[in-house]
Amino acid sequence: MAFQGTPNTPGQYYQTGTPYGDYQFITLNEVINQFMIAYVGEDKLFPRLKRRDVVFHAQRQLQEFSFDTLKNFKDIEFSLDGRLSFPVPHDYVSHTHISWVDSSGVKHPIMPTSATSNPFNPNQSPTGSQNEVNDPSTGFYYNSTNDELFATNQVGPDNQSQTNYNWTNDNDAHMASHDYFDNDIKDIDGGRYGIDPQYQNINGTYFIDESKGIIHFSSDLADATIIIDYISDGLSQVNLDQPGNTGSTSNAMRVHKFAEEAMYLNIAYALVRSMSNQPEYLVNRFRRDAKASKRQAKLRLSNINIQEITQILRGKSKPIKL
Repeated sequence: MAFQGTPNTPGQYYQTGTPYGDYQFITLNEVINQFMIAYVGEDKLFPRLKRRDVVFHAQRQLQEFSFDTLKNFKDIEFSLDGRLSFPVPHDYVSHTHISWVDSSGVKHPIMPTSATSNPFNPNQSPTGSQNEVNDPSTGFYYNSTNDELFATNQVGPDNQSQTNYNWTNDNDAHMASHDYFDNDIKDIDGGRYGIDPQYQNINGTYFIDESKGIIHFSSDLADATIIIDYISDGLSQVNLDQPGNTGSTSNAMRVHKFAEEAMYLNIAYALVRSMSNQPEYLVNRFRRDAKASKRQAKLRLSNINIQEITQILRGKSKPIKL
């Protein structure tokens, strides 16, 4: 079944201007409905089953599939302003690459750094709040209602460690135009002897403040175009508890058709595993079927092209000049 909202004829498909390629997907709501039809009922695998149980396990399986099976990779592009920071995307789970783009459209990887942090900076001077209580032994001010420390800047710049990181970097000169060529760095040949490889980087650095959900960048990336490639879990704010509620087409949770059968079998395995008094041989049978179907879905979605592999392997026989 096609992704809901896909036009039925080629003419409608090309004239509507809606997102193309939807036919390769099936919505999670359709997966749940078809699972209820095929697996639930008299003389079927599950004689009695609540829809909300299927919804829960379907969403969990979609999350797991998004991490290592489905191509649920997203990206976002922005121009880095003077704040030198950017919040992680709203559906962010983890990132794969963070890069800046030069004037030719080529992506250059930005390397992470572990040599800085963004610690909490407690207030050591009164801000005028009625609830502030001073501890003479430390000089810190606490909230009298819950004993929590007041931050120095509750709204505004970060602490001094973060400020120094943002505005001090050795690579400022070469990034003035956010573009470079090999000729720009040829004059330092032989001048990098003994350098630690983890700091041998010309593309700037970043680090992620996990507690605040902010990505901080070094100052040599100011005004650069940044691209964040990240992984999401495939879920959106759509209520699937009712059979007719599918949410908007653009925000609907969806599954690639190559992984449709794997979704059914993994939902069934999760349901059987969660039930009491199930024979162990039955649980193992569903486990094997679920693993095999997921492995097959990975192979299908890998999109291996023999021509591309052949082109890459042609370099194997290339002679090496000594």
